[in-house]
Amino acid sequence: MQRAALFGGGDAQMAAGDLGELLVPYMPTIRVPKSGDRVYKTECAFSYDSPDSEGGLYVCMNTFLGFGREHIERHYRKTGQCVYLHLKRHVREKVPGASGGALPKRKNAKLFLDLETNGDLNGDDFEYEDEAKLVIFPDHYEISLPNIEELPALVTIACDALLSAKSPYRKQDPDSWEEELQASKHAKTLVQLDNGVRIPPSGWKCSKCDLRENLWLNLTDGSVLCGKWFFDGSGGNGHAVEHYKETGYPLAVKLGTITPDGADVYSFDEEEPVLDPHIAKHLAHFGIDMLQMQVTENGLRDNDIKPRVSEWEVIQESGVKLKPMYGPGYTGMKNLGNSCYLNAVMQTIFSIPEFQRAYVGNLPRIYDYSPLDPTQDFNTQMAKLGHGLLSGQYSKPPMKSDLIEQVMKEEHKPQHNGISPRMFKAFISKGHPEFSSNRQQDAQEFFLHLINLVERNPVGSENPSDVFRFLVEERTQCCQSRKVRYTERVDYIMQLPVAMEAATNKDELIAYELKRREAEAARRAPPELVRAKIPFSACLQAFSEPNNVEDFWSSALQAKSAGVKTSRFASFPEYLVVQIKKFTFGLDWIPKKLDVSVDMPDFLDINHLRATGLQPGEEELPDIAPPIIIPDDPKDRTMNHFMESLDIDESSVMQLAEMGFPLEACRKAVYYTGNLGAEVAFNWIIAHMEEPDFAEPLVVPAFGGATSSGAAGLGAVGLDNQPPEEMVAIIISMGFQRNLAIQALKATNNNLERALEWIFSRPELEEESEPALDVMDMENHANANILAETGSEGPRIKDGPGRYELFGFISHMGTSTMSGHYVCHLKKEGRWVIYNDLRVCASERPPKDQGYIYFYHRIPS
Repeated sequence: MQRAALFGGGDAQMAAGDLGELLVPYMPTIRVPKSGDRVYKTECAFSYDSPDSEGGLYVCMNTFLGFGREHIERHYRKTGQCVYLHLKRHVREKVPGASGGALPKRKNAKLFLDLETNGDLNGDDFEYEDEAKLVIFPDHYEISLPNIEELPALVTIACDALLSAKSPYRKQDPDSWEEELQASKHAKTLVQLDNGVRIPPSGWKCSKCDLRENLWLNLTDGSVLCGKWFFDGSGGNGHAVEHYKETGYPLAVKLGTITPDGADVYSFDEEEPVLDPHIAKHLAHFGIDMLQMQVTENGLRDNDIKPRVSEWEVIQESGVKLKPMYGPGYTGMKNLGNSCYLNAVMQTIFSIPEFQRAYVGNLPRIYDYSPLDPTQDFNTQMAKLGHGLLSGQYSKPPMKSDLIEQVMKEEHKPQHNGISPRMFKAFISKGHPEFSSNRQQDAQEFFLHLINLVERNPVGSENPSDVFRFLVEERTQCCQSRKVRYTERVDYIMQLPVAMEAATNKDELIAYELKRREAEAARRAPPELVRAKIPFSACLQAFSEPNNVEDFWSSALQAKSAGVKTSRFASFPEYLVVQIKKFTFGLDWIPKKLDVSVDMPDFLDINHLRATGLQPGEEELPDIAPPIIIPDDPKDRTMNHFMESLDIDESSVMQLAEMGFPLEACRKAVYYTGNLGAEVAFNWIIAHMEEPDFAEPLVVPAFGGATSSGAAGLGAVGLDNQPPEEMVAIIISMGFQRNLAIQALKATNNNLERALEWIFSRPELEEESEPALDVMDMENHANANILAETGSEGPRIKDGPGRYELFGFISHMGTSTMSGHYVCHLKKEGRWVIYNDLRVCASERPPKDQGYIYFYHRIPS
């Protein structure tokens, strides 16, 4: 055997018996992969290097993490692990035979690395050979494999187990996802109650807590109830599970996931997602007709094929010869099986300088302070993805000189083109019921999910997601008394309704509909599609018009009344995200998309939508809570029904709920922070998320005789007369120093609202106190996942003029967000570029009128 320096020269002979002695000091650190261990043998934790890369991949024999040549030294220095399995795939030209053709031979018949072959290579002309060797650091000693007779048994077993380990991304593989779901044992014999329940195609809410997302339809009695709370901030209050425990009704389907291909079904009894072979029949029992939702192989209904071809061609710019783009910022992303929604959003996110600086600009620091398992760290994976897209390392044009050199040499150097975001998707979708699947998802929902993760994983003193953040002023007016109430909430997306009634080509649309019906009756091919042309000004006008408020309770009348609400911008964000609300449900429960053309402007001025606040002559609604409603069932007296009587700012509650937090947790957060707004309540939520009663209903002494952990923490005075730490942390998070926060709370008997008034009325105390620690001066411990207790979060609202320029848009093709395909167009270096998964090309005809989500940046004044 040879002992050679991997990165330098030098050879030395070593007897077979010496191999065991060489490995003896490291034997305690060598592990055999067990069931449940994730083995990363195809991708570096910090980059997109793989065994295909020039330097190969190093897999730690203790942690089973993979590292490219550039990052292996970092892991060795941080952990002291010395033994790595080096994996390399070689691609060589086959030797021509006597007849002039290539010999169909393979030097290593067993390709033990679970890698895809390079699709650019002709399989008849090239062959693959996988190579494995043990490398011992820090001297880079190499031991070629296999060496079964010469290596200790433990090392041989460990190497064999590592090489045969399955991919940690198996659940993401399109072919394996459906195989993992088994038919429920209850599906065939499910009893459905004949209770007359019919489920409408929209407007659902939990029957116990009024939550309007993560809703599940029980397939036995038709109850609509919320799901459980998930770690990522989504979910509900667990009423669907409670209902199963009370009734034993085992199966439920998630509303919003019903497509022609099926739906997400969960078995409470079997405690896992399941398949329901009779789902169409079970849904039809409640008036949901799936029999009309038959699809063809391409995911489209037969009568949609002709019209939809035009949309797919226009958005992808088919039929036009597009010039491929290469280099930094022009790197494609592989579609992992309906992951185009993720690709489109992340390409757009990393075209924004603030995100580039936060993650790629801080990459060395993020990597140096990453946890021992960087695959499970959000900021590390964001930095990795950003670097992969922006470095140009994985987007290199084919050079003629390289092609000539490859012809002259035996070994072929594969051309890296694009990255595969498997590790990134596996981490950010972990525990999420939708994004962890391989089904198509809504790009807008994923964008908000990503923003939620960015908010919860700060990377420095400035949060890059702040560029999207803005305040909305909501003016609610009682139509009878004419009195008003002004509230504010945080938002990240401007959602514009489609003003179909304002179409400028109504005559053409009427003629098309007549021809379509005639063709359908005569079973002829449908006519060429006529798309409704909607002026952008009409959508903007629809956004600014008053909307009716359901179940409005007027505090002026002390009764329910008609109410209207209008929304305006209390601040304008640095980057404005505009969503065109194209998706809806038809009365037949078929998901539909409004196939319209909206003339989106390149330059947008919304200064006229600036909020004005309470106007002269306006009278505010009295600050009076609705009366207490005591239910007939005594058990429910401390539940949600009495919450209406508490002094809780419902606008702040809904603002937090729209971010994905459980409704009850939002109520507690607003209540225990004294109605000081969603910003302060958000800090309370972050501080209490891990508590077991986090999503439990609020119980206060006046009603239930006991307080929750949040109440005890924020309402009671400690025995040592020290203010509750949670209240101190809230004041500190606003930028005040700790000693000033304690002094204010003691002076006001731990009343948070009065304490803030006490501080604001004494500016001289603030000036005398020492400045708070600057977050930027702190070490980025644990990848900066924990904010400094004494540090300021910085400005949360980046207000400025409301004039914007379009720089990107995401488009959707297909009939529903649950199917179809996403691409994005971005304006770079003065020209438009289309990002269609791995394909990145200069755009010739950007379809700006058919986008779904638009991205504008502020024009400097």
